[in-house]
Amino acid sequence: MTAEAPTTEVRNAEFKQRFAAVLADVQKTGAEDGEALALIGHLANDLATSLQQPNWSKAKSVITTQTYNDLLKVFEQRGNEYHQAGKSKHAYAIQALAMSLIAGTMRADQQMAQGEKFLDAVIDRSVAVYQSLNPVKLN
Repeated sequence: MTAEAPTTEVRNAEFKQRFAAVLADVQKTGAEDGEALALIGHLANDLATSLQQPNWSKAKSVITTQTYNDLLKVFEQRGNEYHQAGKSKHAYAIQALAMSLIAGTMRADQQMAQGEKFLDAVIDRSVAVYQSLNPVKLN
């Protein structure tokens, strides 16, 4: 007897639960852990810069399906590597960005759309702080 793969509806419901937990955690972390937010800002800034965008929200708006899929694969691989290496804050930063990316595909759900806006605002603020502390030097 083989187990059936979960339906899209089941996977979406599970994601929504994990997303809600991440949102609650990011809200708490934002008040308590500047290092984790700095890592989020650094990573999101690097990705936005590679897409020639000023912040995470703008970067998300221009990614292609291929880039989306590639990013999720990299996030999964790197997140697992960081987790196994005991770099929990690095894994946390990747998880926040991955959740934001996936949430963008579920905007038809009003709760997801609101959660995505909140998470993206936190990420964009983290990018702005990172950029203010690490100004781009032009030659």
